[in-house]
Parts: sequence; C-alpha cells; structure tokens
Amino acid sequence: MRPVLIISVLLAALMPLAAPPAHAVAVPPGHVYFWAEPGQMGPGGAWDYAPPGYKEAAPRVKRHAYSFDSHASGTVYAISFQGGGACLYRAIRPDDYSDNWAWATKFDGVSDTPMGCEAG
Repeated sequence: MRPVLIISVLLAALMPLAAPPAHAVAVPPGHVYFWAEPGQMGPGGAWDYAPPGYKEAAPRVKRHAYSFDSHASGTVYAISFQGGGACLYRAIRPDDYSDNWAWATKFDGVSDTPMGCEAG
C-alpha cells in the first residue's frame, strides 16, 4: 500500500473520534436550555426558555431538569412551587450552566423575575 493511502485510511478511521458528542447543542443568545438528564442530554432534547415572562416547564423536565445552560442576556429565575402557595427561586445568571443540577427535582418553570418567591 502506498503511504498516502495508508494515511488517508487512518485519518478516515479516526474522524468519528474527533467529532463532537451527539448531545452537544449550541444554545442561542438570549435562551436557556434545560435537559432531563445530566450532561445536557435526555429524551426529547433540550427544553427552551427565552425571556420575558414565566414559562411552565415541559413535562419531560418538570421536577426532572438535571442539566441546563444559560445564554440569556440577564439573570433568570428557576421557580419551584411549594405547598400552601409558597414558592422558591434559584437565580440563573448569564453563561451559568450545570451538568448535574442540584435543583433538578424542584424545577417547575422559569421566569425573568423572582415572582415574589423566596430564595431557595
């Protein structure tokens, strides 16, 4: 075999190793993505929030948002509704992210304000 052909075959075999992971998603400016599984993965892909206002989480990530990535231009607030009408918020700042979010089982939705909730 010629050396050029050998190098071409080796490079072709290694190309899949150099490709980005299938779950890698570019979050557009002004948006926050939430995933149902750690590592920015999960069935149905990312759930998208873009300010302004409050948006209830989709069923696949409601109380099950194990990762997120924010490219919002300002702070947004993850909201958790508690019994008796109380609620908690967790601030998510621009360029904030988590691949294993501690708030995963509290997440009900997201807003551009704390909505009168207490920090949690």
